Amino acid sequence: MPSSSATRNPFTAVETPAVGVVLENLCKDFGTLKVLKNVSFSVDPGEIFVLMGPSGSGKSVMLKQIVGLEPPTSGRVLIDGRDATDPATREHVRMALVFQSGALFNSLSVFDNLALYPREHRIASEADIRTKVMHALQIISLQDTAQKYPAELSGGMKKRVAIARALVMEPQLMLYDEPTSELDPVTSAAISEIIATLKEEYHVTTIVVSHDRDLAFNIADRIGLLLGGELIFNGSPAELRASQDPRITDFLNPKIDLKNPRFKKLAS
Repeated sequence: MPSSSATRNPFTAVETPAVGVVLENLCKDFGTLKVLKNVSFSVDPGEIFVLMGPSGSGKSVMLKQIVGLEPPTSGRVLIDGRDATDPATREHVRMALVFQSGALFNSLSVFDNLALYPREHRIASEADIRTKVMHALQIISLQDTAQKYPAELSGGMKKRVAIARALVMEPQLMLYDEPTSELDPVTSAAISEIIATLKEEYHVTTIVVSHDRDLAFNIADRIGLLLGGELIFNGSPAELRASQDPRITDFLNPKIDLKNPRFKKLAS
């Protein structure tokens, strides 16, 4: 559980209130396709909540609902008690989304990728922007990459730069979409450590969408498991490990049966 009810700004060390997130009976349809089905859960201020589930279960759609990129069909998302779809919520709560691909601009240097948001929104002087950018890179140990371009970086470095770019926004709520996808186990562990460290040092509220069991079991305060658009589990890592629900055990420890392969069942 979170150790503080405040987020410490990583640049100024000023304490600001951490935010909670509440999903109430959330439903999202695309035509006749029901992607999210009456999903409800809450994330406490300063908590790390990891949302797991197989591909196509609705995880990324839910992430878009939380940040207000798409309106729900019914139900609602509240961030610090404010509706996520209300533009005023983004003015009240600082949110940052780390995309699965990193979403870096290949034509910009690492420094300019991080400086883009404060420059476009004119929220700081150039000198302050330089200080913020270099400090964000220092937090994730990539200060030597400031003048490099994304094409010169490894996959893991790109993920870390994307996290640093989010830090420049001084967020109260950090959201990650598959932060360890396409990474080797060692690099995945490093990304997991960064996410956990940011929570411990700055008490930022964190929501992670991931398939990565190691990440979930090692850094999550609570885990939600989404299956077919329904939240079938919400609890601690220990409770998830102990579950005897066959849907959960099959997701966590799928058995490979060469005599009766599941892809033929899926095809039918």
